[in-house]
Amino acid sequence: MSDKPEAPEGAKPKKKGGIIKLVVIVVVLLALVGGGVGAGLYAASSGLIGGGGHKEEAEDPNKPKLVPKSEEKRADAGGEGGGEGGGGGGGEEGGEKADEGEHLPTPKGRNGDDYASNYFTMEKEFTSNLKESTHFIQVGIAVSTPYDDRVIGNLKTHEIAVRSAILMALANTDEEAVFTQTGKEALQQQLVQAINGVLKQKEGFGGISNVYFTNFVVQ
Repeated sequence: MSDKPEAPEGAKPKKKGGIIKLVVIVVVLLALVGGGVGAGLYAASSGLIGGGGHKEEAEDPNKPKLVPKSEEKRADAGGEGGGEGGGGGGGEEGGEKADEGEHLPTPKGRNGDDYASNYFTMEKEFTSNLKESTHFIQVGIAVSTPYDDRVIGNLKTHEIAVRSAILMALANTDEEAVFTQTGKEALQQQLVQAINGVLKQKEGFGGISNVYFTNFVVQ
């Protein structure tokens, strides 16, 4: 006869195996979660997700760079504050009309005043008939860019194509537009778009933010 007490009738034995399974499941879940976080961090750091593409674009050495205001070429520093190729004249005229061009494109998400204005005056004036009019317009044009000298260099390289685009924009201008302030400002925007269109086509980058009139005659 055994001294071991018999289990009461109807009592259920303890299930140790169930507790062990629960612990195993929790450990597996924690491992999966940790692996997912690690994979996400790796993908972000390698540029597979997130801002990887933006970082590569920002570091592209072939694209012009924004010039901080502190590095702006000043007119009192050697008398060539307007950049190369007669840019000083464009800077002087453009400074007087800066308020007229505030609505023109500046670097996206940036305040244009945070960056330098690199001016350049195109040497020859532009003469064109107006759209469906017997009058013609003659203008002198200067441009500005917040980017480094590569934008001005691109403009010089493709000057013939740029001049052609400007003349076509002038020829497509209504007579009424050139006699009003609003019309002249609209023409400035059109010329910015025309110049940047050529530069983007030729170099993949525009960069011109403003156009200024150094001379404006309608006859």
